[in-house]
Amino acid sequence: MDDEPLVLGGTVLASRLLVGTGKYASFEETRAALEISGTRCVTVAVRRVNLDARAGPSLLDFIDRSRYTILPNTAGCYDAKTAVRTAELARELLGTKLVKLEVLGDEKTLLPDPVGTLEATRELVRQGFEVLVYTSDDPRLGVRLEELGVVSVMPAGSPIGSGQGILNPNAIRILLELVSVPVIVDAGVGTASDVAVAMELGADGVLLNTGIASAREPLRMAAAMRDACSAGRNAFLAGRIPRRLYANASSPVEGVIGSGAVRPGVAGSATRS
Repeated sequence: MDDEPLVLGGTVLASRLLVGTGKYASFEETRAALEISGTRCVTVAVRRVNLDARAGPSLLDFIDRSRYTILPNTAGCYDAKTAVRTAELARELLGTKLVKLEVLGDEKTLLPDPVGTLEATRELVRQGFEVLVYTSDDPRLGVRLEELGVVSVMPAGSPIGSGQGILNPNAIRILLELVSVPVIVDAGVGTASDVAVAMELGADGVLLNTGIASAREPLRMAAAMRDACSAGRNAFLAGRIPRRLYANASSPVEGVIGSGAVRPGVAGSATRS
C-alpha cells in the first residue's frame, strides 16, 4: 500500500527501519542481516570502525554505499566536545552531513546527558550538520532540540541494549504531538512486537541494533523486525478501533429477519416486563 517515504533532512528513505551494525558474529552476518531487514539506512559507530586498510577488513567494506545511506553516530562519547569532534571526523571520512548524535551520561546506564546533548546539538547544527539526536523520552527536551534545528528527535524506548521495549508510551505520544520533525524510537527494542508498538503509536521510524544482532537467530529476527515495522505502520495509518469495556457484536441484528431482538435470558420477549 502507498505510504510516504521517511524524509530526514535531504535524505529520503523507502524503509522506516534503521539498523545498526554492531555486535554481529561477523561482517558477513552483518551484511546478510541488513539485506533481510529491508533497511535503507545503517548506523556506523565511527569511533569503533577500523579505518586503516592495512589493519585488515573493515565494516565499511561490507556496506554497499549505492544501496544504503550510512548514518555515522557518536557512540561512546560522554561529553559534547568529543561528540562534535567525532561528527567532524565522520563528515570528513564518509562525506555526509548526516550524524546521529549521542552524548551519554555514564558507562553504566548509557542514558543521554541532556545538557551535553543540547550543547553538542547547537554546535553541530551551526556547522551545517543534519542531526538526528538520541535523547530521553522527555517531550519538552524534544521540543528544545527541534527548536535548535535537528532533522529528527530519537527518544529512547528504554535503556540501550536492555530489550525492555517501550517503557513509557505516553511520553512518546506527547512528544509526537509537540514536535513536527520525524520521531524515531531508538534503543531498548527487544523483539518484533516492540517495533510494532512504536510504529502503532505513530513513530516515524525505529532504529535498533542489539535486538537483531544478539538474537539467537539474527537473520530470522531481522525478517521479523522488518515485518513488524511494516505491520505497525499500516496499523497506525489504518486507525485502530476504540477500546471498549464491553462487547460490541461484529454482526448487527438490525434488519435481520427473525432476529426478534430477544435479550439473553428473557425468552419469547423483546423487552423486559
